[in-house]
Amino acid sequence: MRTLLPLVLTGLLAVTACQSGGDTGAGDDARDLNTMESLPLHAYLPDPESGGTKAVGTAQWILAGQCMLRLGFTGFQAFDVRSVESTYPVRRGTLTVDGRVAADTPYGADDPGLAARFGYHERPGQQSAEQPVEWAADQYTALTGTFRTGDSRRPYGRPVPEGGCLGEARRKLYGADPRPAEIGGVRLTGPYTVAVKLWADAREQARKDPAWKNADRAWADCMKERGLRYPAPDQASADPAWFRADKPSARERKTAAADARCKLDTGYIKAVHAVETRAQRAAIDKNAKALEDRQTVQERAVAAARKVIAEAS
Repeated sequence: MRTLLPLVLTGLLAVTACQSGGDTGAGDDARDLNTMESLPLHAYLPDPESGGTKAVGTAQWILAGQCMLRLGFTGFQAFDVRSVESTYPVRRGTLTVDGRVAADTPYGADDPGLAARFGYHERPGQQSAEQPVEWAADQYTALTGTFRTGDSRRPYGRPVPEGGCLGEARRKLYGADPRPAEIGGVRLTGPYTVAVKLWADAREQARKDPAWKNADRAWADCMKERGLRYPAPDQASADPAWFRADKPSARERKTAAADARCKLDTGYIKAVHAVETRAQRAAIDKNAKALEDRQTVQERAVAAARKVIAEAS
């Protein structure tokens, strides 16, 4: 499963890589709040480091490999599941390396020292929970059920299941997917759709709160004093200029450092975290049954995954 969470719901299940650039006191307090784990809905997302979650990932690839053999991909007779652990497939020729900071913090840059060195780019040793691996076009379409014009939907004369072999494997472990959701123009499917959609909706609601708007305004005024004009932190971190190079420019590093400093000086993270926490708690209260049901499904999937692994051993 590709990771998804704020900002813009990218980095779901990402493990926060908290590093210190020398700020203490208020900076430490802010960084404690600037983690996915500090928000209530995180409890309804599986821990990528847990044995159960890893078992599900392994079992999904075991089942997908069996499906690929059934479709006629004989190379999967020697398929080593260990070669794809903690990866997600991309189509050969479309893999691009994005050097931006991984979304392991819901409110972006929070350490002026680190930001002055790395800007919004990924720091050394900072990687997403899952990594992309390229597959040949016919293998990719069979694995994912994602087709382009001209792609065969029947490799070796056998139809690709809905969602590809990985989709079929997921359904064998989790059962039917919950209703798909659209977030930021992206159609989201899979077992975690309920929690991720609630997270996105809570974030959208929280941003409309006067307290969040006031925090944005105070941060923007602080940035303006440094000669930088952005209405909110996510506008600064998503500036298209940062995507044009593998390494941060002097301007990017200056902007990121100012961004982090203004968050600390204005109490931005504490203010917006409080608003988003309230919104998430309200979402949990309103959707308790749906969330509890998905946790039950997760527990069953772990048990099913361990059975698949045992049978394949």
